[in-house]
Amino acid sequence: MQDRNPYHVIKARHVTEKTTVLEGLQHSNSNKYTSKCSSPKYVFIVDKNANKNEISRALEEIYKEKKIKVKGVNTINIKPKKRRVRGYKGFRPAVKKAIVTLESGDSIDDAV
Repeated sequence: MQDRNPYHVIKARHVTEKTTVLEGLQHSNSNKYTSKCSSPKYVFIVDKNANKNEISRALEEIYKEKKIKVKGVNTINIKPKKRRVRGYKGFRPAVKKAIVTLESGDSIDDAV
């Protein structure tokens, strides 16, 4: 497949309470199991047709100035969910999420 624009592969960073906890596990020493998580993990919404190699290359291209190295990518396909707004039935859109593990010591955030 031809090289695509990295901003078409990576749609947005997915920030929720659960993903914030996942990002903070690298700094946690309260539990012997969480202390093994030395590599930072970030969650992104990606294109439905993107594979793991494309996601990895796109992230390294987008964050080129931070010189990050992607260690691993896990993907999840989220099905559309039924929802009802003001009496009308519909669906939330289906999305694909990527959980990206970086090399230990790398970070996307400026504050860390």
